[in-house]
Amino acid sequence: MTSAQTDIRKWTAGEFERLVLSSKPSVAVFDCDGTLWGGDSGYGFMVWSLEQGLVSRSASDWIDSSYRAYLAGNVSEAQICGEMVQIYAGLREQELRAAAAKYVSEYVRGRAFAEMAALVAALRKTGTELWAVSSTNKWVVEEGVREFGIPEEHVLATEVVVAEGVIKSELIDVPTGPGKAEALKRRGVEHPDAVFGNSIHDLAMLELAVHPFPVNPSPALLEAAAKRFWGYFRPAAAEETETVVGGE
Repeated sequence: MTSAQTDIRKWTAGEFERLVLSSKPSVAVFDCDGTLWGGDSGYGFMVWSLEQGLVSRSASDWIDSSYRAYLAGNVSEAQICGEMVQIYAGLREQELRAAAAKYVSEYVRGRAFAEMAALVAALRKTGTELWAVSSTNKWVVEEGVREFGIPEEHVLATEVVVAEGVIKSELIDVPTGPGKAEALKRRGVEHPDAVFGNSIHDLAMLELAVHPFPVNPSPALLEAAAKRFWGYFRPAAAEETETVVGGE
């Protein structure tokens, strides 16, 4: 950690919950991977779906090459997030919805952060309007946030055109980085009361918030938060590593 990072206030679970609830947010926005649950469900679902044989061998080889290029820094975050959804072009959307439901049930729900689940439930009881913003594909995000009580119409995630029930390759949106803030603004959410995010890709939407709440922050977000005199919260399940537990 840098000296700036060591000075940043780390909230206890009780402090974090009190800070959020006492701010009485009318609108709260959540990133998903690494914020509501541990792990990168977008990448995980892609790997799992390839193993399940949901896409062709050629599409599998293409995304494998593209992901290697991404890891090498030759493909952007936005591009790889879009391509990880475009590989399903030609499949029936209902098939992908069923696959996403199965994947989330088996690999995502058990990784939900207990403190975040309790907080979202408390906010829901007070009538707070809840939104989820993620660069993971929309099918997985919609399933993942279902038990948090976030409605599908308030999910902003990577999606492609679907025509007559068939998935196309034309991208509708890839909310990552500044694109997360832009996606919210397009839906009329220009200054949400509270925003929760874990990575540097969430910084732009955290800066929109009246009350920004870094959760399980990556080193880059932790540094940015320190410069802005924000505090942060790390769920108990993520305490061991003190590093990012997910992605978007």
